[in-house]
Order: sequence, then structure tokens, then C-alpha cells
Amino acid sequence: MTPADEQVALYGADGRPTGEVVPRAEVRARNLRHAATLVVVRNSRGEIYVHRRTDTKDVFPGRHDFAAGGVLQAGEIPYDAAVREAFEELGVHGVELTPLGEADYADEHTAYHAFAYTCVYDGPITWQPEEVAWGAWVSVARLREMLGEVEFVPDTVALLADWLSAAGSRRPAPRPPRPGRRSR
Repeated sequence: MTPADEQVALYGADGRPTGEVVPRAEVRARNLRHAATLVVVRNSRGEIYVHRRTDTKDVFPGRHDFAAGGVLQAGEIPYDAAVREAFEELGVHGVELTPLGEADYADEHTAYHAFAYTCVYDGPITWQPEEVAWGAWVSVARLREMLGEVEFVPDTVALLADWLSAAGSRRPAPRPPRPGRRSR
């Protein structure tokens, strides 16, 4: 089965599955609302793994990202999807993921309910060649600089901007807003 043939559950405005399942290709072609995961991978020094997506990715090709992740397959539990995506994209395994929260994202390319996580991983990074073209560990300060220097995927930046601005500080990082709630 190709990625375009994967079966994807559609999600409603309430952040839950609607019961309808369609092929991933249809999700992309019609920009249907689905669910996806984001996993910010940090090492024990507090650095964040930043990578550049391949030029063949179906959404935001060639852009940088500071979260691994992807589309939930039909029937998949968000946590399990996040574990799968972190392993597939970066080879991250054997670590517990900590939830950062849920939020919604939509633009002219994609619309989804996000399940965000983070983890601490000091093992080797192994790229999935179809998805990752470059990557490196960077400090939080350097990542903040990079956001003004190179193009990043807009969804990760929008969904995790508050978390990133608090990352590295002594105060706890805020969670992304839950659907239906307003940020203060």
C-alpha cells in the first residue's frame, strides 16, 4: 500500500473522528479535516532536533520543521501514531512521549486536529530518506533565530509557538489551547 492509499479517519470540529474514512490521497486533494501528530524531540542537553523535509513531501516540501509527525491512520490512537511517526521519520524509539496538548490547524494546504507531544532522546537519529533531507540538534536560542532565517512548516510554528517561546526558561511551557477554548 502506498501512502496515498492509507485509510484516514476524518475529524469534526469537536476534535473527534466523524466515523467517515477516506484514502489519504482524497484527504490531500480535497483538504479534508483529519488528525495528525507532532513530536518535538529534545536531547538531555535541552537541544531540539530540527530537520528539513524532502522536496517530494506532499505538504510543505523542502521546508524545515522542529517536530516529527504525520497523519493518523484510521483507527489509530494518537499516542501510538506519535510513537510510530517519531520512529519512522527520525528513528526515535524506547522513550516515553509527554503530551503537550491538542489544537486545531487549517490553511489552504491542510486542515487537522493536532495531538502534540515531546520526548527526551539521546540515541542515534536515523532519517527516513523519503521524508527527511537534513537534520541537526540545535539550541532553543538557535532554533528561534532559524525561524527568521529559513522557511519552516507553518503548522508546527503556529501550533507550538507558545511552547517554543517558553522552552528553555525556568517556567513550565504552556500547552497549546484545547479546541473550543480561547487562549488568554
